[in-house]
Amino acid sequence: MIDNISYSLLRLLETSGVGVAKVNSILDHLTGRNIQASSLNPQALKGFLSEKQLVEMMSNLERVNDNWKRLIEIGVKTIAITEKDYPKRLKALLGRKTPPLLMVLGNYELLNKPSVGFCGSRKASEKGLATAWDCADQLAREGINIVSGYAAGVDMAAHSAALQCGGTTTLVLCEGILHFKIKKELKELWDWERIVVVSEFLPGVPWNVRNAMQRNKTIAALSKAMILIEARTTGGSIEAGRESIKMGVPLFAPVYEGMPESATGNQELLGHGARPLHKSRTTRRANLKDLLPIVKDADTGRFQYQAAAESPAQLMFFEQNQNDYGKK
Repeated sequence: MIDNISYSLLRLLETSGVGVAKVNSILDHLTGRNIQASSLNPQALKGFLSEKQLVEMMSNLERVNDNWKRLIEIGVKTIAITEKDYPKRLKALLGRKTPPLLMVLGNYELLNKPSVGFCGSRKASEKGLATAWDCADQLAREGINIVSGYAAGVDMAAHSAALQCGGTTTLVLCEGILHFKIKKELKELWDWERIVVVSEFLPGVPWNVRNAMQRNKTIAALSKAMILIEARTTGGSIEAGRESIKMGVPLFAPVYEGMPESATGNQELLGHGARPLHKSRTTRRANLKDLLPIVKDADTGRFQYQAAAESPAQLMFFEQNQNDYGKK
């Protein structure tokens, strides 16, 4: 038997009818009892699981062992909610819905770095992509980590901008980490020291809509502020915005001339607590003066904003999408 808290949590989560809330309830009951891996073995869980679940947990050993070996082979770090490396913001903002186990590739220290999250349309307009790129580029140049969901459109623009300017980024998956592959859009920019890939789902779980919705909540919880680009009135992006507001994570919603007719979610959220994001007339870039103080490093109290210098390629990219958003 492997004596590891993450391994034991994996066995528990692989049992039918045992979800995040159930596992956290069990851990709550065990709090103060020096939780060890043995605390989560079948024999120790008789008071928490049904007989059927205990039998299933006994029988899932081979499957869990196979997945565990694959995780080790590809260098996945597992972080249990009981461990010191677990992201503090997740526990603070998600409560009983906090993922008990994270599976991570790359620089896991980024999970506790001051971050801004990005959500938005997979089919964002050129101006929407330019806005995402602009914001992520400025923030990453200031040492702020960029968090997004590794999907097409806004997510990929944010990740790419952060990496291209030498910054850091967190890729939050909506599937098991065994499905992870480096996408072609980021291959030339890839640097494991500046990237962390994280999944809260069982290793072999495929993509599904429900997981995508949950992933967006995790993005918001990892972030000190969120930027929402071209959300529709239904779907994952606007739900991410709504969840951000519920959690108390400041939400910034650009609204600009020429926004697609379908992207009315930003305007809706502005009426429910989101903050407008305007373009600076001086720099012709997103004006982040209201966002930056929110994300500054509270440990040092020092966080100086400076306009980032653009490369010729970046200037061309921005100039092609010059129409003002919220002229201010």
